[in-house]
Amino acid sequence: MPDFDHQSAPPGAIRSVVVAGGGTAGWMAATYLAARLEGRGIAVTVIESSTIGTIGVGEATVPAIRDFFKAIGLHDFDVLRATAGTPKLGIDFAGWAGEDTRFFHPFGLYGLPSRGVPFHHYWLKLAHAGLGRDLGDYSLCTEMARNGTFMLPVDNPVNDLAVFDWAVHFDASRFAAMLRDLGQQRGVRLIDDVITHTVRDDETGHITSLETQSGLAITGDLFIDCTGFRSLLLGEAMGSSWVDWTDMLPCDRAVALPCAASGGFDRPYTTSTARKAGWQWRIPLQHRVGNGYVYSSAHISDDEATATLRARLEGEALAEPNMIRFGAGHRREFWRGNCVGVGLAAGFLEPLESTSITLIQTALEKLVDLFPDRACAPALAGEFNRATTLEYERIRDFLILHYHANRRQGEPLWDQMRAAPLPEKLAHKLSLWRARGKLVRYEWEAFFDPSWLSMYAGFGLTPAAHDPLADYFTHAQVVEALDHMREAIRAAAAHARPARDFLARLAPQAARAAAPVGVG
Repeated sequence: MPDFDHQSAPPGAIRSVVVAGGGTAGWMAATYLAARLEGRGIAVTVIESSTIGTIGVGEATVPAIRDFFKAIGLHDFDVLRATAGTPKLGIDFAGWAGEDTRFFHPFGLYGLPSRGVPFHHYWLKLAHAGLGRDLGDYSLCTEMARNGTFMLPVDNPVNDLAVFDWAVHFDASRFAAMLRDLGQQRGVRLIDDVITHTVRDDETGHITSLETQSGLAITGDLFIDCTGFRSLLLGEAMGSSWVDWTDMLPCDRAVALPCAASGGFDRPYTTSTARKAGWQWRIPLQHRVGNGYVYSSAHISDDEATATLRARLEGEALAEPNMIRFGAGHRREFWRGNCVGVGLAAGFLEPLESTSITLIQTALEKLVDLFPDRACAPALAGEFNRATTLEYERIRDFLILHYHANRRQGEPLWDQMRAAPLPEKLAHKLSLWRARGKLVRYEWEAFFDPSWLSMYAGFGLTPAAHDPLADYFTHAQVVEALDHMREAIRAAAAHARPARDFLARLAPQAARAAAPVGVG
């Protein structure tokens, strides 16, 4: 490709983007922008201090992350190898619907529709007739998770029910390091320094430069704030206020503690286990298991939370406990002037459904879609803020459902959450589900119908009625059809192999399959 001709650029075109802060968010931003803006003559600079640590415990993702890999020219296998990663088929929820209960939230579909009627209405028809079936029996991801097996999706599956998706678990610090190397190979400039001051234009209010501890003044046209909870640019300098959601999601602390794995990798999924004052995560990696306890400090002390987590480790602790304080919510404006917040600088929702990295990814995708010139037209920022606010609200509501529908009795946090008032949109969703099993999808919904269905079924929220169009078939016909679907799921799952075998074969597979991926 020929060198970019600056004379051909429109007047006022962005020439430089400065990313404040590194870590996962900063290097996702830098590599994505370098890839998507290639050929436009835009310099990308990251200011990251090697003396400032990052949280680095965001180890679980959703399937969209693999689109991000592709966009920046990485193969899934390359990421798994470089980050000690493992495949993820979904999330296993233990104890949420009461002690000794569990259900699975898979990355895939449930059953097949018929005559324009969604599958779950036939499933509900049988439940209403006293012929209830386990919803998980009609999900290939759930079947593989139960068996501890894994396989890659194929273009021509063995049957219509063999359609599923997958995500990854990875070591977040290794992922950031991988992106740092890739970004610098792509021409991203790295400045190892500490930001001490943000300089703004008196007339426009835009950021003009960032001053550093070593005396540098880094100028830019567009600034991406990836400074974490500090939000040095968007929050402190630009004055975007905080929208607080801790009244709806009261967990405000986490303690993280990795440990040695007990045995080989045999659980290709994240585990979320309800505890007295919150929930515990388990994320299996190749070299260790990531563990953490997300909790409400109003219901348990830091010391007790740490002791609870330690007592439930499956192997030797590999580090000291990492204490993290946070609050659910977001900046009122995610994009203000010529500054865009990404990652924790923009907002935070507890990692119950592994959405932290997704919110980084979607912010970058929206930014490129609405990419401005140096004037940064307010209409572009307005649309970015509107869409991002909706996205945060939709995820918030999905998380609240987990707490609202819980069936844990006699524990103050859980009793409080069941009784708490619901946001309007979530209340509307639940009323339609309870009335007739109607699934509702709003704009910027992060989770599709199967995800909501897995929650409703997992918590035993059975509607009063099903779609009457499902009554076209008799109960016997529906039983026969569902039996055939169950057998088709088992036939598809028979092609999967133990998950640990997938990891053992990963290196030779990657060597054969990692063909270069073009970057647009």
